[in-house]
Amino acid sequence: MKRLYVCLAALLGLGAGAHAGGIVVPAEQRYSAYSGVLPSCDDPGVLAQISWSFAAKESWYWSSSARIAGYDRVTELGLRANGLSYIPRRYCAARAAFDDASEHAVVYRIGESLGPIGLGYGVDWCVVGFDRNLVYAPGCSALRPFVEDHRVARVLRARD
Repeated sequence: MKRLYVCLAALLGLGAGAHAGGIVVPAEQRYSAYSGVLPSCDDPGVLAQISWSFAAKESWYWSSSARIAGYDRVTELGLRANGLSYIPRRYCAARAAFDDASEHAVVYRIGESLGPIGLGYGVDWCVVGFDRNLVYAPGCSALRPFVEDHRVARVLRARD
């Protein structure tokens, strides 16, 4: 029994030492399901998924007819910006033009193996001004990378 405790203590000590030493193992080297390959921010499939999901949510939950007509200023905010040991994610922002001629910022992240039942990529998105139940509040900032840079303010401005 004493040997078991000594072995457990040694394993915990080795794990803590590796973490304290700054050793980072990329997620795709730990789990075979990750490849680190993600679609780009301006991928038509990603933008279509955001448009379709937004229209469905607005119609079903909020009885609104708001629709996204198109995107511009599509910008990547970060690729794996939170670290190599996390699930591979690409952070993006764009300006969306709506069918009523208004413009709103859209913040979204594309995550590997986060699609339906863990297949394909998943997209989490938020339209600034339409986060009515404050899921990603304040101002959709919960979808942005932990560390941001100067590009965020430029992209998220709706009008110049």
